[in-house]
Amino acid sequence: MKVSALFVSSLAAINAFTAPMQSKVIIGSRTPFRNVDRLMAQDSDEETSNRNLESVPVAVAAIWALTSSSAMAAGPDWGVFEGRTLSLLHPAMMFGMLALSGSTALLGFDWRRQRTIGDEITSLKKSLPDLGDAKTVSEALSTAKSAESPDSALISKLEAAVPIEGQISDLQSERKELASKGPRDKHFSQGALLAFLGTVFAIEGPLNTYARAGKLFPGPHLYAGAGLVCLWALAASCVPAMQKGNDAARYVHIGANVAGIGLFAWQVVSGIPILLKVLEFTKWP
Repeated sequence: MKVSALFVSSLAAINAFTAPMQSKVIIGSRTPFRNVDRLMAQDSDEETSNRNLESVPVAVAAIWALTSSSAMAAGPDWGVFEGRTLSLLHPAMMFGMLALSGSTALLGFDWRRQRTIGDEITSLKKSLPDLGDAKTVSEALSTAKSAESPDSALISKLEAAVPIEGQISDLQSERKELASKGPRDKHFSQGALLAFLGTVFAIEGPLNTYARAGKLFPGPHLYAGAGLVCLWALAASCVPAMQKGNDAARYVHIGANVAGIGLFAWQVVSGIPILLKVLEFTKWP
């Protein structure tokens, strides 16, 4: 602002170094004396007009500098954005997003369970003895006991496999129940929504603080928010590799989200003193 005022003032001062205009009145032997007074009056009017024009830029620069200083000192009027309504929107969203983070994490573990439970079922089926033509262990055991010459070794193996068959049945029921809930699609949708809202309100928070106070306050709460956005970005970047079956990407994804939830919980706690200050120093709306 000072540089601009100096520039405008310098433009106004240029004429100060301009040589004064010479009079157009040349009195000679052929100049009638009755015209001298008239010509000198015209020169006087032109000089007065030039001095008035030269003073205009100086006056404009001075007025502009004074009004600009007042405007800059007052600061912009953010209206409702610096009031209590939008100031409380940030903490309200943070509490809601913390709950959304927990729900999204649970859906992620449900999807992981649904995806990996098939490996457990396959492993348990491999441990079962040969059932012959029977479809279940119970059926094979009944057939073995009713044979003309029962095979005691086979009967013992089949009896030991009965609990394993029960475990397989329970796992299959659990997998069907998980599949009916659709955790995969819900986890993906909630994760995308969380990343979007989290990024938006991580930017909205500092903007609202600047609108209210005219400056930012670097500290644990601000740093935790920035770190949380980085963890969300890291977790999201692992998704393409996870879809190709990369286990390392899955572990990084899970670790980033678990760390993010812990950081999020701590950020909410560190934001409570800020919330109390907002309630103290802001007014509705």
